Amino acid sequence: MKIVLIGNNGQLGWEFQRTLPTLGEVISLGREKLDVSDLEAVQTILTNLQPELIVNASAYTNVDQAEMEPALTMQVNAKAPGVMAETAHKLGAVLIHYSTDYVFDGKKNGPYIESDMTNPLNMYGKSKCIGEENIKQVGGAYLILRTSWVYSLRGNSFVNKVLAWSRKNAQLKIVSDQISNPTWARKLAETTTQAMITNKANLLEIIKDRRGIYHLAGGGYTSRFEWAKEILARDPNRSEQLVQTPEPALSQDFPTPANRPLFSGLDCSKFSNVFNLHLPDWRESLQVAMQG
Repeated sequence: MKIVLIGNNGQLGWEFQRTLPTLGEVISLGREKLDVSDLEAVQTILTNLQPELIVNASAYTNVDQAEMEPALTMQVNAKAPGVMAETAHKLGAVLIHYSTDYVFDGKKNGPYIESDMTNPLNMYGKSKCIGEENIKQVGGAYLILRTSWVYSLRGNSFVNKVLAWSRKNAQLKIVSDQISNPTWARKLAETTTQAMITNKANLLEIIKDRRGIYHLAGGGYTSRFEWAKEILARDPNRSEQLVQTPEPALSQDFPTPANRPLFSGLDCSKFSNVFNLHLPDWRESLQVAMQG
């Protein structure tokens, strides 16, 4: 099987470079090889490569900066996935695409299921929501996997930010009113890949039959404050921390260009029921991730 991985340098894409080779030949396209904001290039390169599976791990993910760059955000998160879906459909290929809990407004006061109404509060969420619709309109064999609070021990993730803050500040305030599912990028990549491996023999037909939106995120949900406390507690180098006890704060205490949903926890039972796979509890994944 020939696989094209788009966005291999991001947190999720990096992990896919470890897992996808178990499925077949992987061609990784980072920004230096494919600028996904160039829609013509997306179509041309994918058509030339003739993949059987396209995994789109690319996205414009800077939520606050997206408010300042709406055109680019829409190009990358909304229009490009539509072109990927069209090209995949013409090639008879499967498309795996990732979306976000930020398509919701956070006012449900309970875990969101796939059929709940979307109502994004910011440009990032709006662009991802339109990206979902563009893929659905094309049809074909696709999975849209909504996930949330993706982290790794690479780059500018929340985990690394908390660890860095703890080494520079004696006091640390973290918002306690934003709640969702922390999701380890490695487990997300492994579980997605396993779903493909299990159905490899008739992948196109099976995914076409099961196509649609699924929620796939870390088991359970928590606040950023409680997540930060767990990060600090599991820090393998706790002696380097300056902070004594982190303090809870409200989102309104930290004004940002983009509004964020307060409760955007995802119910992932649909994916579990259809594919017989699920991600572990977020605490369990965090413990393994921080052990290196």
